[in-house]
Amino acid sequence: MKRAFYAGLFLAMAVLVMAPSPVMAQTKSEAYKDNIYNTGTLKPRDSELKGAVGQRAPDFTLPAVAGGKVTLTQYRGKKNVVLSFVPAAWTPVCSDQWPGYNIAKDIFDAHDSILLGITVDNIPTLFAWTNQMGQLWFPVLSDFYPHGKVARTYGVLRSDGTTERALFVIDKTGVIRYIDVHDINKRPPLENLVRELEKLK
Repeated sequence: MKRAFYAGLFLAMAVLVMAPSPVMAQTKSEAYKDNIYNTGTLKPRDSELKGAVGQRAPDFTLPAVAGGKVTLTQYRGKKNVVLSFVPAAWTPVCSDQWPGYNIAKDIFDAHDSILLGITVDNIPTLFAWTNQMGQLWFPVLSDFYPHGKVARTYGVLRSDGTTERALFVIDKTGVIRYIDVHDINKRPPLENLVRELEKLK
């Protein structure tokens, strides 16, 4: 069982590492053809983090693309939670990062974890964008109105109104165990996230 899990982990990481660069991968894809906005190189980080490892994660409720609303505390005592903030729909790295987590679903399952994808885009925009990705296994949430309220609470709202490319790992008790406010121009390495999920066992 353990051998099969690590074989799956190796395969998922190999696929993500060996894939073409995010810009090339998505602009050559028929699903995204002529639809990806080239942001150019952005300031790697443009916000001031408000939370810290060891603190309780601020609760929130956001509308989901699939319908209804998702509240962070609904997973309390049930699942570890990974918050994946991405800057904006229809941009190169974001359009590559979330489909990458689809490949890694078994890794999240093995660590009793749920991923929540969050952007400041509105629901119709997120609906169209994520439909082009195929079926994502995790909830995609809109922090559109009040604009970026959750991102601001976590200290990852950028000065242009988009969010940082940030990951927060929250354990079943609701405590933040890991934060990665990544260079916005790069995809966070999956292996780093897996290592942090391992620590929750």
